[in-house]
Amino acid sequence: MSATFIKAAEVWVPSADGTLLEFGCGGFGPARSFATISRSMCFGRGEGLPGRAWEEGRPVLLRQFEGTIFQRTAAARTAGMDCAIALPMYLHDRLTAVLVVFCGHVPGQAGALELWHHDPRITTDMTLVDGAYGPGAQAFEAISQETYLPRGVGLPGLAWQRGEAVFVEDLPAAPGRFLRNEEAAVAGLLRGLAIPVGSQLADRHVVAFLASARLPLAHRIERWVPDAAQAELRRVEAFSELHGGRSSGSAQLPLASAGSSLVKALQRGMPVINDFPADEPGSPAAAAVGIGATALVAIPVVWENAVVEVVALYL
Repeated sequence: MSATFIKAAEVWVPSADGTLLEFGCGGFGPARSFATISRSMCFGRGEGLPGRAWEEGRPVLLRQFEGTIFQRTAAARTAGMDCAIALPMYLHDRLTAVLVVFCGHVPGQAGALELWHHDPRITTDMTLVDGAYGPGAQAFEAISQETYLPRGVGLPGLAWQRGEAVFVEDLPAAPGRFLRNEEAAVAGLLRGLAIPVGSQLADRHVVAFLASARLPLAHRIERWVPDAAQAELRRVEAFSELHGGRSSGSAQLPLASAGSSLVKALQRGMPVINDFPADEPGSPAAAAVGIGATALVAIPVVWENAVVEVVALYL
C-alpha cells in the first residue's frame, strides 16, 4: 500500500486518579518498535507532547522532534515521522483524552501540518500558530505566516465558522475556499482537511492537514453526523485516493451498533482507534478491507460542548 502523510495516531486518557495520562489505543501501521515504546509509557502534566497539551489546555504542534519536549525522537524518526500535533479533547470542560497525530514528509512529495488560532482578546481573525511544511514549501510557509483569516474565509476559517470538519479536494482550484491556492499549486499541495478543536480557554483552534495526491493525507477520509433523532450516524462525505476520489453512496450506522469505533467516539466525546478495522460493524469494515487499512481513527468534533460529527481516517 502507498504511504500517507499521516503516519500514526495514539490516544492518551486520564488515569483513574487523574494524575497521569495513560496509553489508551493507537494505530501505528508498520511502526512496531515505536508502538511498543508508546504502549509502555505514561505522562504527567507537562511531560512529553501529550502532557504539554494537557498542561496548557490547548493543541500543541511540534514541527520537529529534535531539541523539544518529545521523548521518542529516535523511534519516531526510524518510523518516518518528523512532526506531530497533540489535541486535548474536552467535553463539558472535562478532559476526555489527548489525541496525538504523527505525520511524515517524503522527499519530492508535498505535505503540511498547520495549527490555526483565534483569540478574541487580540483579533477578530484566525492566525497561524505554527506549521510543519517540509522541503520545497518555503513560499507557502511564508505566506501562511502572514495570512489573517476572517471567520468563514479560507479552509481554517470555514471550519471555524461551521464548527465542523471541512475537506477540499482541489486546493489550487478553490480560491474561494483556500486563499493560498496559487502558493499551494507551486508547493504541490492538492488536498486539505481542516478540523476545529476546542481548548480550556475562550479561543478556538483549527488543525489543517494538507497533502498531494501522491502522498495522500490518509487512505480514506469520511465524515459522519448524527441524525436529528439521535438514532444513527450518517455518512455525509467520503474520499479515497485508492478508490478514485469521492464516494457518492450513502451509509448509516445505528447508534446501537456494538463495537463501532465511530459510535463510541460520538457517545464518549473522545477519539477511538481500532487497529483491526476489518472488525468494525457496517460499511467501515468493507471500506477498510477494500483499501487494506491497518487502522481506523475516529475523531469526535466537539463544538459548543456537543459532539457534532465524527471524522474517520483510514490509515
